[in-house]
Amino acid sequence: MPQIEKDKNNYHSNDHQHNHHGTSNIKFAFFINLIFTILEIIGGLWTNSMAILSDALHDFGDSISLGLAWFLEGYSKKGADDKFTFGYSRFSLLGAMINGLVLFIGSFIILYKAVPRIFAPEPVNASGMFMFAIVGILFNGAAVIKLNKGDSINEKVVSLHLLEDVLGWTAVLIVSIVLMYKDIPVLDPILSIGITFYVLFNVYKNLKEVLNLFLQGVPEDIEIEKIRSKMQENTEIIDIHHIHIWSLKGERVFLSAHVIIDDSYCKEDIINIKKELKSLLKKEGFEHVTLEFEFENEKCDDNNCL
Repeated sequence: MPQIEKDKNNYHSNDHQHNHHGTSNIKFAFFINLIFTILEIIGGLWTNSMAILSDALHDFGDSISLGLAWFLEGYSKKGADDKFTFGYSRFSLLGAMINGLVLFIGSFIILYKAVPRIFAPEPVNASGMFMFAIVGILFNGAAVIKLNKGDSINEKVVSLHLLEDVLGWTAVLIVSIVLMYKDIPVLDPILSIGITFYVLFNVYKNLKEVLNLFLQGVPEDIEIEKIRSKMQENTEIIDIHHIHIWSLKGERVFLSAHVIIDDSYCKEDIINIKKELKSLLKKEGFEHVTLEFEFENEKCDDNNCL
């Protein structure tokens, strides 16, 4: 069987069940978010709450990006083919990146609308805010519980957004209780700005991770020198260079390297060392390993060897 077909079957088999659940989870989050966004718009106008209207805008952007994430997460389950030899997993990563960018832009729109209200606060319907806060916690909480069962970075980014909404609605709940007893309308825009800065902080962290993976950077929890040392200390190889480490979408980590061995080694020695290295790297979390063996007196033909 050609190698490309083997890879296609292996990747499809490993990811089929995971991607099915991932797509189902994001689909659930999309419909929950869309329904609640419509309720938020109605509730924000009814209560005259900038915090609720700001969150409605935030959730409208989320609904768009969640729909896209749903489509891309489903698309990412396609196996390897002649066009994408590692499969379509990175399309899920693309969805996570777009999702983060939508939140980033939406947050600045919220700030633009909320800041003037600090200087000219308007009265709000505190009891209405209280009721919508309860509904918001229940809706978003259900989606967070569903998505927490997933493993893909797309699901994690979406789950984080919804968790931020839960925390935001908890803050709205507290402020609404205060406003029912004290006339301090400025609390509403202050709360809106506080939630927005919290969202921006977390969006920045997630976009940084997503962009690193998207640009094929080394995953943040992996140190190349430690991997190099373990490979040399636990096997009979002389040296290792030209190491490349990257991940398709956060969970599946890949490594390729040139391994230098003694000139006297025969075929059986190379096979044994290869098995040892792949076993060691599998324990370190590497799913796909490609090794090129070079004899000690053999000159590497790659000018970019490091």
